Amino acid sequence: MLPSPSSSPTQVLEPLTNTVHKRPLRQASLKFFPTPPNERKPKRQAVLTSGGSPSKRIKLTRSLNFIDDDTSESSEGEYEISDDEDVFMAGPSTSRPPPRRVLQPFTKPASFSPYHEQSSTRPILQSFVSSNKADVFRCISMQQDRYLTPPYACSYSHGAKNGKTPYLAVGNEEGTVHIFNTSKRRDWDPEPQRETLQPHDNGIFEVKWDTSDTRIATCSGDKSARITDVRTGTVTNVLRGHSSTVKRVTWDPNHQDLLATGSRDGTICLWDLRMSEQHEESELYVSEPTRTIPNAHQEPVAKGKSRSRKAPSAPGITSLLYPEALTYGLVSSASADGILKYWDLRCLTSTKKTRSAKPKPPPVLFSSPFDPTALQGSRRARGILSLAAGHGPSAGLIFGLGADSTIHCYSLPTLTPQSDRRYFHENLKASSFYVSLSVSTCGRWLASGGTSTDGRAFLFDVATRHPEVSPTKAAIQLHGQTGEVGAVDWAEDSLATCADDGTVRVWRPDVEVSRKCKEQPEESRWDWAWVSWCS
Repeated sequence: MLPSPSSSPTQVLEPLTNTVHKRPLRQASLKFFPTPPNERKPKRQAVLTSGGSPSKRIKLTRSLNFIDDDTSESSEGEYEISDDEDVFMAGPSTSRPPPRRVLQPFTKPASFSPYHEQSSTRPILQSFVSSNKADVFRCISMQQDRYLTPPYACSYSHGAKNGKTPYLAVGNEEGTVHIFNTSKRRDWDPEPQRETLQPHDNGIFEVKWDTSDTRIATCSGDKSARITDVRTGTVTNVLRGHSSTVKRVTWDPNHQDLLATGSRDGTICLWDLRMSEQHEESELYVSEPTRTIPNAHQEPVAKGKSRSRKAPSAPGITSLLYPEALTYGLVSSASADGILKYWDLRCLTSTKKTRSAKPKPPPVLFSSPFDPTALQGSRRARGILSLAAGHGPSAGLIFGLGADSTIHCYSLPTLTPQSDRRYFHENLKASSFYVSLSVSTCGRWLASGGTSTDGRAFLFDVATRHPEVSPTKAAIQLHGQTGEVGAVDWAEDSLATCADDGTVRVWRPDVEVSRKCKEQPEESRWDWAWVSWCS
């Protein structure tokens, strides 16, 4: 029941809320120097700052005639400055103002680099260990005549990179994908149940999760790429358009239905899953590329030179990535040299042949001005095996593992190689396109596989540069497997490495275990694997 007008409170509210209080509010002490008045401000502040007694606050005059006298009048004692109250007064002050800090102009030194200001994280990298029981996962073969099969590719889910359950998808030589739960566990705990998918009947060279972690894209030696629903374990889309082995596949980070693939035939294909057509005899959706970039890294024939009867084959595509900052482009590398190309996907033209004109090549927004693999006394150019984009402290950089066993750095967006910024190690050998790179989720560390047969992976601190330390000594070696270490990938707090011995090993930082392993190596080698580095 609503109250009657007679029962309403007798106190009359003020018509406005900005009335003058009888007692001024006590202001907190200033913890900073107030901004000095600007002479260019309007005349209203000039009136406040001209003349007047410096020991009193400015009175608020009665501008509204409907305010009562008892609320508008105030004694001067209420506006006097007390000794225990720090109040900012308008107008000139008789006391000496506090000394102002004069800002000195910043002079950029000749060797200035933002990486010099950051502390090194090498002690963290040196504490990486791996349990021989709880951190080793085996890729079981689906064939009866063998026990293990070598893994070719691995990829952590987006949730694993953000601190959620670390699901790792591993593609092997037989076209099988194993999804492992690599959560930390005790040695006597059983391995969590894995999920096994069979999207191909040939080797899988790359596996990628979509942004929702419900689908994975795989590419294989059967000249196709496929999309598999992880929840049901069924293949939903088949992407056909290449004439040779499909080496790379990657999702567009800004759209869940767009992908790009690169093949050994030198072609880059762009896909839109919404343009798929359902097969009549099955529930599969078959897709054709919406855009094609043929001979993406083939050098154009100079004018005046006659073409040979047998044109050389186009270099195969070895890596593809979408830069985070420039979302409208695609960066690619090839097997012939260290030149990267940045394709502007906004300006792709149709590649279908017409009677009137030949198909025009799509535009290249940026291309590396020179080949870093042809420097340092090399007799010929070498290809790039894998690319990894930096983020966080390493944002604006692209790391490329070359066939010259050197990790080169490129600057975005021009893809200019940094000649003074290279990473290598005397034990790092890269002569196979199965070897990959991966940047940690924090953006400070870079992991690389290697083709040496002693099962070594390598870690680099790419966010801190030490001029006094050579790149060889700056590398951290992980030694815990046999054969070549190919695919590597990071979760939030761990690293996965895949080797030819059919195992996937997970590495984690643990200072206490690492110290024990170095103090008691003979006893610890039965239970743990740890890092080694050159002194």
